[in-house]
Amino acid sequence: MSRFEIDEDAVRLLAGLLEETGVAEIEYRDGDRSLRIAARGIAQAPAPAEAAAPPQGLPTGAAPHPQPIPAAAEGTAVTAPIVGTVYLQPEPGQPAFVQVGDRVQAGQTLLIIEAMKVYNQIPAPSDGVVRQILVSSGAPVEYAETLMILG
Repeated sequence: MSRFEIDEDAVRLLAGLLEETGVAEIEYRDGDRSLRIAARGIAQAPAPAEAAAPPQGLPTGAAPHPQPIPAAAEGTAVTAPIVGTVYLQPEPGQPAFVQVGDRVQAGQTLLIIEAMKVYNQIPAPSDGVVRQILVSSGAPVEYAETLMILG
């Protein structure tokens, strides 16, 4: 087995990007090696890309999808800024970030979208009340797709 040299400057750069962007995790791949930096400060050892096991603690679609309040879709639409997989809770077994009827403040995390192993927090664009949740946890979403309606 060959020894993998860790580029400490790269680790520091990736850790700085975590703080700067607010994402939960960054994974960098170079050939058959990868380096994952998580916001909790946990870095995993490099592994061959084809043998990489799925990361632990990923949100799953196990949480029930909240039912929207029957009403016209009036209010502020929260749209997907990227293509990926949406998760309504931070980790499996934890409560959803928000539910229909919750009052939210601008900047509050509403959900996350995983794209290319990076977990992007999607903030509320303004203060309001969650009127509708139009996606299910674990579902794929497209760019500009409406995810929630705030009123």
